[in-house]
Amino acid sequence: MPRLVPNSSVGNTALAYARAWRGVDAEGQVLGRLATRIAIVLMGKHKPIYDQANDCGDYVVVKNARKVTVTGKKADQKLYRHHTQFPGGLKEIPYKTMLDRNPEEIIRRAVSGMLPKNRLRAKRLERLLIFPDAETPHEANLIRDHAAEFGQTFKNAREVERMAAEVKTAEV
Repeated sequence: MPRLVPNSSVGNTALAYARAWRGVDAEGQVLGRLATRIAIVLMGKHKPIYDQANDCGDYVVVKNARKVTVTGKKADQKLYRHHTQFPGGLKEIPYKTMLDRNPEEIIRRAVSGMLPKNRLRAKRLERLLIFPDAETPHEANLIRDHAAEFGQTFKNAREVERMAAEVKTAEV
């Protein structure tokens, strides 16, 4: 049995590594600020056990991606570029066209640009689930809906455990 040192707290590391599902409503939120907060949660920087070599981030479910906003003249001037790998194959898609065709890609590219360019980037982006409208198939998985205060995070693993217990008792 391990000996406890006075003034030390015993925690559950497995709880800290557990992946929570966080919901975000993108309606009316500024794209860059939203992407920054999402990137922090995907990396796990909001957790006390964060290490840049470990992947300890949470799942993020974004709804209403079609209603995200941009500031200034970006709605008219921003271009999304990709290359087809054929000569002269540089394609440019304006923001408004991308918003109509594929609004999920706008948020995905913004978050991708804010993640570190390393081997964990693809795994972190897999945990980002984006939906253009309000309906998502992951509502049952969400531990907490961060629609209004997405910038606020859980203080510690015990708070996550307490909230999970509240959800279980509410279901019964």
